[in-house]
Amino acid sequence: MSQGPPRSQFTQSVLAEDSARRQRRTRLLAGTAGLLALVLCTGGWMLWSATDDEADAQDAKAVQQAPDDIRDTVEDLPRSPAGRLIVDYREKEFGKRRGADASVPAPGTWATDKTLVRGVGDQLKGFTFGTSEQAWSTDLGGPICDTTRHVTADGRTAVLVQERAEDDGDGEGDGKKPGKSQDKKDKKDGDKKKDDKGAGKGEKDGDKKDGKGKKGDKSKKGKGKGKEKREDKKRKPARPEPPATCDRLVFVDLDTGKKLWQARLPEARTAFAPNTNVTMTRGAVTVAWGEGSVAYDMADGKRMWASASASACGDAGFAGGRALLALRRCGDGDDRTYRVQKVDPRTGDPVWTYKVDRGTRNVYLVSSEPAVIAVAAGDGDDGAVADLIALDDRGAYRATVGMPEGRYVEDCLAPLFGAVETCPSIAVGRDQLYLATERKGADANEIVSFDLTTGRAVRKFPSQGRGTMYPLEVSGGKLLAFRGSGNGVDPDAVVSLDPETGKERPFLLFSVPDTVGPVEPGRADVVVEGGRVFIAPKELRAAREGAGEGAAYGALGIEGA
Repeated sequence: MSQGPPRSQFTQSVLAEDSARRQRRTRLLAGTAGLLALVLCTGGWMLWSATDDEADAQDAKAVQQAPDDIRDTVEDLPRSPAGRLIVDYREKEFGKRRGADASVPAPGTWATDKTLVRGVGDQLKGFTFGTSEQAWSTDLGGPICDTTRHVTADGRTAVLVQERAEDDGDGEGDGKKPGKSQDKKDKKDGDKKKDDKGAGKGEKDGDKKDGKGKKGDKSKKGKGKGKEKREDKKRKPARPEPPATCDRLVFVDLDTGKKLWQARLPEARTAFAPNTNVTMTRGAVTVAWGEGSVAYDMADGKRMWASASASACGDAGFAGGRALLALRRCGDGDDRTYRVQKVDPRTGDPVWTYKVDRGTRNVYLVSSEPAVIAVAAGDGDDGAVADLIALDDRGAYRATVGMPEGRYVEDCLAPLFGAVETCPSIAVGRDQLYLATERKGADANEIVSFDLTTGRAVRKFPSQGRGTMYPLEVSGGKLLAFRGSGNGVDPDAVVSLDPETGKERPFLLFSVPDTVGPVEPGRADVVVEGGRVFIAPKELRAAREGAGEGAAYGALGIEGA
C-alpha cells in the first residue's frame, strides 16, 4: 500500500522505557499460559472495605433503545468482582511470520452481548465469549484508516478503509451491498491462475456488468484489444502509484462480521489517514476529511447529504453519540478560525453555532451531548490542550475547565486514527467531566471531577498508591475507571466511583499479562460492555521473552466469576 495507517507508539524505545515498570509488575500468576487469572487472594479482597450498600444495584436503569440508537448501556455491578477469562486472543508465531520488530495497527475494539470484535490491519476479527477461538474474520479490502467507538443498539458499526490498489469499484456510489468479489476475496486470491488471458475472464465485477469478455467470446476483435493492451504496457514506463485515499466506508454487523453495505466517498481526493474521521449518531454515519464531508443512512447506506469541498470552511471532523457535533475549520495559518456546530444528522443543517476565540491552534470534540470541546494553544499547529469548554444545549458558552500544563492527562493529540473525536482520557457525564492527574511517584495519581456549569473541581478520587487510575466512561451516574496494579501483587481493576458520595467499589478484578503492553490512554482500548471488561492494545507486536515469546497479544476479555 502506498499510504496507510502510521506506526503507533509501540516502538522499541517505548518498550524499553516501560520495561522497568513491567518488571516491577510481575504478576502473581503471570507465568501460566499467559492467561488472565482469578486473582483474588485475601489481600486483594482487603483493598476495599465492606460497606452496607455493596449489594445494591446501580441506581439508573437502561432505557429501551431503538435499533438505530447508539448503544448507551447502564452497567450493573457484576455479582462477583472476581474476574474470569472469557476472551484470550493472541496471534501465535507473529514474530516468525512477520519479523521480530514487525507491527500491525489494530484500531477498533467493540463488544456486543455475545461478541468481541477487533480491527487488525485490513481485517475485522470476531470472538465469542468463553472460547479462545476466532469465530469469524472479514476482509475489508484494504487497511483500516479510522473507526468509531460507537455501536448501534443492535450491534452495528462503521469502518473507514483505504482501498487496495487491485480492488475495483465494488460498492462505488451509494448504498451498494458488498459484491461477491469482495466477500470472497480470499478465495479468489487463492484461485488465481498463472495466466491472465483475458480480458475475457471476467475477473472484475465491472467487466461482468458491461457484458464484455464472456467465456465464449473468441472474436478477433476482442483478442486484438487484449494484444494492444499488452503491447502498450511494454512500451509505457511505469508510473508511480498515486497516494491511496481512505474513501471506502463499510458498515458491518459485529455479531456476524457481515458487510451490510459500503459506499465510496464522493470527491474524497484528500482523505488520507490519519486526518479522516468517521462517527455515528442515531440513524446516520458521517465522515469528514478536512475538505469535505458526507452522511449516510444507516438503514440502507443511501447518501443523505454532502458538503461542498470548495467551501472556505471545511469539516475537520464530527463527534457522534447522543447528538452530532461538527468542527468547522476556516482559513490557514495565523488566520485560521474554528466553529463548532450542532448538526441535524438527516440534513446536515446547523442547529446552532459556537465561534471559538481567534488564536486557537486546534480544537478537539470531547463530547457531543453535553457539548464539550478541548481548545489547544501554544506554538505549532497543534499545541497542548489549554482549556475544556462546556456549552449548553443552545450552543452558548457554559463554563471553562482550565488545563494547567503537566497537571492532567488529556492525550487528545496522541491517537493515531481519527482527527477530532480523540480524547480517550476524558470522561463526560450529564453534569460533570472527569480528568486523571499525572502520576506522582510510584503509580499514584487521582481522578478529579468538575462541574460543567461552573467549571470548578467538585471531588477527588485518590488512587492511594494502588496504581494509576484513568477514567473510562460514565454509566448510570457512576464513573468507571481503570486502575493498574501498583505493586505487581494486587490485581488490576475496573472500579466504580460515585460522584455523589465519593465511594469506590470494585467492578471487576483481574490480572493483565505484561505481553498486552501498557494499559494507558492512547496505547490500549479498555471497553466496558454488559458487565464485562475488554482490554486490547492499539498495535500488535511480538513478545520478546517469556512463555509467549513470538506471539502478539490481541485482546483479553473478563467477566465476573
